Amino acid sequence: MSCRVLEEVFGVIEQRKREMPEGSYVAMLMRSGEEKILRKLNEELLEVVLACGRSRRELVHESADLLFHLLVLLSYRGIELEEVCAELERRRR
Repeated sequence: MSCRVLEEVFGVIEQRKREMPEGSYVAMLMRSGEEKILRKLNEELLEVVLACGRSRRELVHESADLLFHLLVLLSYRGIELEEVCAELERRRR
């Protein structure tokens, strides 16, 4: 199963990083720097852990937030989504 939406979201993140439009959450994170992105990623990870004790819906919601912020970090560091996918593919063999 392919998760094409991750590619699409990553593309939007990359576009926002290039254009840095006013009012963009991604642009704000990029301007704030890696420390802010890491703090947000840590916050989202904690929310995933806490959601495990709650509903399935909350876990799905918080997992999407975590993935989104991980994609922001990858973009900030200049790592392509394809690199992560290739690593997962390599591990699958």
